Amino acid sequence: MAREPSERLSELGAFIREQRENARLSVRKLSELAEVSNPYLSQIERGLRRPSAEILQQIARGLEISSETLYVRAGILDPREYAGLEGAIRSDTRLTEAQKQAMVSVYRSFVGTDPPDEPDLGVSEPPEGAVEAGADLPEPVEEVPR
Repeated sequence: MAREPSERLSELGAFIREQRENARLSVRKLSELAEVSNPYLSQIERGLRRPSAEILQQIARGLEISSETLYVRAGILDPREYAGLEGAIRSDTRLTEAQKQAMVSVYRSFVGTDPPDEPDLGVSEPPEGAVEAGADLPEPVEEVPR
C-alpha cells in the first residue's frame, strides 16, 4: 500500500532530524553546513516542506551521508534500484561518504561494475599442469644428512 505524501514527508523529516542528532549538530549548524536556511530546514524536519533533490543533496553533504539515502526516503529514487551490497554500503549512516566510496570501489574491483545476479558456484577447470586432489604423487625425496 502506498504511503500518503504527508506521511513520507514526516518520515523523511524525522530521518533527517535523527541523522542530525546522531551527528550532534544543531539545526543552525546543519543549516550552515548544508547552505539551507534555518527555518526551511526546521520545516523539512517537521515534515511541512517537500525539499528538492538539490536541497536533499546539500543536506546529505552537511550530514556526511549519501544523497541516495535521502532520495530513497523522499521517494525520488526507487529502493529496488538501490538494493544489494552497494545499496547497503551507501545507506549505512555510520560510514562517511569517503568511506562509502572506498568500500564500493573495492567491491566493484572484485566483482566488476555490473555484478552478476547470482554468483557462479560451478566448479571451474583446474589450470593446466595442476595436480588434482588424490592424484598419485611422486614419492618425496629423502634428504641426505651432511
